[in-house]
Amino acid sequence: MTRFPAVDGLRVIAALAIVVSQVGLHTHAPFAGVVSRLDVGWAIFCAVSGFLLYRPHVLAWFSGTLPPLTLPYLRNRALRILPALLVAVVLSIVLVPHPATTYLRWAVLTPLPFYLLLPGLGRLLTGYERPTRRSVRWRLLVLVALTALGPVWMAAVMATGHPEAGLWLPGYLGWFAVGMGMALWQVARATGRLGPSTLDTLTRVPGTLWGIAAALLLIAATPIAGPYDHTTPTAAQALIKSLLYTVVVACVLFPILTPTAGTVRVLGSRPAQRAAQLSYGVVAYQFVVLGLLDGPFAVQLPVTLLASVALAAISYRLVERPIVKNAAVAKIESKATSPSSSPAR
Repeated sequence: MTRFPAVDGLRVIAALAIVVSQVGLHTHAPFAGVVSRLDVGWAIFCAVSGFLLYRPHVLAWFSGTLPPLTLPYLRNRALRILPALLVAVVLSIVLVPHPATTYLRWAVLTPLPFYLLLPGLGRLLTGYERPTRRSVRWRLLVLVALTALGPVWMAAVMATGHPEAGLWLPGYLGWFAVGMGMALWQVARATGRLGPSTLDTLTRVPGTLWGIAAALLLIAATPIAGPYDHTTPTAAQALIKSLLYTVVVACVLFPILTPTAGTVRVLGSRPAQRAAQLSYGVVAYQFVVLGLLDGPFAVQLPVTLLASVALAAISYRLVERPIVKNAAVAKIESKATSPSSSPAR
């Protein structure tokens, strides 16, 4: 299966952005607008997940083979996500007492609801007809329409006085849809279902799209996209922020689909690959670290980064990797001892 090495660096950037934004929320950070908008890292994680997890469904559709099996897929997702999440929640309960709703929000902020939805959504979007150019374009339009769901949802929940509903899946589904649309576009282009377009030029000059993303993020750093803390934004501010983040993640992710040699050399390097393995753990454990710290931004940021990386590395080596390895060994042994694998007599 094709690998996209530059995605590793993108995960690392997203994790670092999230940590910086969370430290900013706990302190009086300089350049508060820019720091607070680095929570766009959540959107980047969602888009990357949508791309990587929906792409096997697209490949199966184009090749006429069966889509990924649901139970093995859910098991793999659980093995990747739940160990670090559960350890982080337990540590926080023990070390940093908070209201129970805090832990519930952690679970909601992770992509768990999307993971549960994806098998059905993948089958819905890749079934019923052959992958012709017309059917591919129709599905791309559906995914583009889904990207509008997030901004509309965020505006609606703010307008109706239910800001807590902004943490529900519809508020994030548009970012996942960005990644899903790019997965469909990438496979369709690689197989000739879609012809060349001006978009191909943009993949060869990634700095252009990344510059646009930076400019849009600076616009989001103004009050037009809402407050810089947990204060409830207006409906218009919530709409603008979600919409800007959607375009930002599209600009950030698109050059990764057909990266230049320089992009792979930086974002797909060996250090980036190693760091990407810890990215989810860093995001999870930073909440524990921040709950134990007090002090200015300049002190909390390096301490949070170092401590979160250390906890993530320990967790990966002692908890996450052993669980995945043991599960893989159990799967092999189960296949070896199953009746269907026994030699005929």
